Amino acid sequence: MKVGVTGAGGLLGSTLVPLWRRAGAEVVAWRRADLDVTDEQAVLAAIADVMPDVVVHAAGYTAVDRAEAEPDEAMRVNGQGTANVCRACEAAGAQVVYVSTDYVFDGYEAGPIAPDVTPAPLGAYGRSKAEGERAVRDAKGAWLIVRTGWTYGPGGQNFVDAMRMAAVERRPVRVVSDQRGAPTATRLIAESLWGLLMRDATGVWHVMASGLATWFDVARAVFEDAGAPAGLVTPCTAEELGRPAQRPANSQLDCGTTEARIGFAMPHWRQAVRRYIRTGLLPANGVIGGGDV
Repeated sequence: MKVGVTGAGGLLGSTLVPLWRRAGAEVVAWRRADLDVTDEQAVLAAIADVMPDVVVHAAGYTAVDRAEAEPDEAMRVNGQGTANVCRACEAAGAQVVYVSTDYVFDGYEAGPIAPDVTPAPLGAYGRSKAEGERAVRDAKGAWLIVRTGWTYGPGGQNFVDAMRMAAVERRPVRVVSDQRGAPTATRLIAESLWGLLMRDATGVWHVMASGLATWFDVARAVFEDAGAPAGLVTPCTAEELGRPAQRPANSQLDCGTTEARIGFAMPHWRQAVRRYIRTGLLPANGVIGGGDV
């Protein structure tokens, strides 16, 4: 299988590219400097040159708070950029795999959010990702949308690593305790995507670690695993923190259909975070062989 990956230098791409190569895929990795997804002609040329079977579209505008001041730029990258990728995939006969987010939901649901729930984003970033989803759904070729959230791993900035640094520095932090979800390792996402493709999945799917936590719970867990006093972490509300973008209060995604399709249960977030903090490695999940990375 020949695969193109946009955003290959980002948080997910840094794990997915080497892992999928290990699994036997021929992967062409486009970093941001290699391919600007907002340049339609460049995207058409790049994908036509490679003629991949699948394009994993992981590139995107991810600055959630800055998007409130730059809504047009977020929409240009996540909306128009995704439409460009879809058109190029149609021309090349490639399946598009779009990595989306829990931010397309308002988070008002009481329990896990199913894949068929209608998006209702609260902010500019979520609206831009929902527009990207719309572009994918409108695509004439084969497509796959996979929503995830609370992502962490060694490939870029993320909450878990930020808390690890604070723990190492013994720095007090205030963390919101009224938003819930589950920190999800990039390896879990990469393996789940692979499993879905190997089983010819199309449509919309969810991937998130099991268990339920607030950001405050996660921060305390990281401090404990790093050997720092958990008392350095104090709770606050999202309103008290006062960030520009409103976040969904509930980001827990229902992964039941994904688990049934790929044949394994999503691992609990706690064990994976502990492994990552203590070793710097992301645990394997059995979908792609090999040890931890």
